[in-house]
Amino acid sequence: MLQNLDLGKLILRIIAGGYMMTHGVPKLMKLLNGDMGFADPIGVGPEFSLVLTVLAEFVCALFILIGFKTKWSTIPLIITMLVAAFIVHGSDPWGKKELAIIYMGMYMVIGLIGAGKYSVDYWLAGRKR
Repeated sequence: MLQNLDLGKLILRIIAGGYMMTHGVPKLMKLLNGDMGFADPIGVGPEFSLVLTVLAEFVCALFILIGFKTKWSTIPLIITMLVAAFIVHGSDPWGKKELAIIYMGMYMVIGLIGAGKYSVDYWLAGRKR
């Protein structure tokens, strides 16, 4: 029974982290190419907004994918998805907000249930014992 739970956690992490990286990689490339033109939805400047978004959508998504610092990595992604849904797409119809809210829900669940047995977190915890 627990193996199924751990397998479910792995599948959820692969979907939530892997698919978010498809949003983060283009932004990472934009950042690496020095193209700092980006939205400034929270008023911190477009450059810093891009950096924060890359950290969430690429770095934190990668950490979730591999199960490293999993619970902590969900926090920036939850915040990013809240900004995407209710600030960036605040005046848009529900359909435009829906994807960000679905992602946010997945990150909330991952944050609550943890990475599971098939993760770097589990491997590191075993090494500490």
